[in-house]
Amino acid sequence: MAAPNHAPRNLVRAATVLLMLVVVGLAGAPTSHAGGKPTISKEAFGSVGGQAVERYTLTNGRLRVRILTYGGILQTVETPDRHGTLTNVTLGFPDLAGYVGSGNPPYFGAIIGRYGNRIAKGTFTLDGVTHHLAINNDPNHLHGGVTGFDKRVWQATPLVGRDTVGLRLTRTSPDGEESYPGTLRTTVTYTLTRDLGIRMDYRATTDEATIVNLTNHAYWNLGGEGTGTIDDHRLLINASRYTPVDATLIPTGAIDRVAGTPMDFTKPAAIGAGNRSGFPQIVYGRGYDHNWVLNPFTGLGTAAKVTDRGSGRTLTVLTTEPGLQFYAGNFLDGTLYGTSGRAYRQGDGFALETQHFPDSPNHANFPSTVLRPGGVYATTTVYQFGISR
Repeated sequence: MAAPNHAPRNLVRAATVLLMLVVVGLAGAPTSHAGGKPTISKEAFGSVGGQAVERYTLTNGRLRVRILTYGGILQTVETPDRHGTLTNVTLGFPDLAGYVGSGNPPYFGAIIGRYGNRIAKGTFTLDGVTHHLAINNDPNHLHGGVTGFDKRVWQATPLVGRDTVGLRLTRTSPDGEESYPGTLRTTVTYTLTRDLGIRMDYRATTDEATIVNLTNHAYWNLGGEGTGTIDDHRLLINASRYTPVDATLIPTGAIDRVAGTPMDFTKPAAIGAGNRSGFPQIVYGRGYDHNWVLNPFTGLGTAAKVTDRGSGRTLTVLTTEPGLQFYAGNFLDGTLYGTSGRAYRQGDGFALETQHFPDSPNHANFPSTVLRPGGVYATTTVYQFGISR
């Protein structure tokens, strides 16, 4: 889910893009890897506000993932198609300037916090105290504010095991940052699994009552980054209900059934058909930009599965969270150029953000996002890739 993009155009000169593609190893034909020992490497990737930014490359012979310490961003995710060929399947920029210069309005691949999604009019009341947050998605608050977790530099610790490789990112958000109460200590750990998965473990503690709703905002195109529309991708969501929104994309408080509407993905359906319908909820978001209420499960359960018949790639999302925001890239408008040097247009990528519900602090019937001293915020999400023959 992203706000309309009012940032200046991110015009990338062709020569600069080609040079960067060579540097990051994305130019030319993708390579195939049958197996290998897990490894992690580090390189400098510029600086922001005097803080050095690093890029880590994690490989395990089947996946290759690049993560930035700026925003904890998944810059590239290379996974095999049915022929074993590795291709980057997530949207992003080739250099740090793309993320910083644009303000990263689409939140490509970033850790989102303190609160993922929208809060109505930037206001919530906790323990009798009303808090006023930045209005950065008029008239609402979005994704943690003007300078959320997606625009902060995180501290990184490589993790290498016998069969796994990972990266632990940590950051302390001081009391009052973006007007949120309490000092929040956050850890996000990315781990590559041997079965083509990216596991994300989120953990946070606070010294004062606050609200927390962390997620990752990766955009996916299983045909390959920069290859065009995801309209033909087939999506299944493990949810028979969703939270309808008003014209500003804030939940009304109702929990409606998906049956008989374009919101019904209880059986696999092509994204494009419903995304272009005249259903009022779709009109509000210019396409899909809604929270689904996941059917109950215990522990780590399946939230969604996406299949691209062309490449044979599949993506299964597993989570411990109660909600899933499906966003179909509605506000991509051709002004941003990605790692392939191609423009991103409407519907060129989709996001599946595991989460608690939008605007939960203002709806007593939604699962609580309150974290108190002594408590631990702990959630897990896995993006599991696969092959459909």
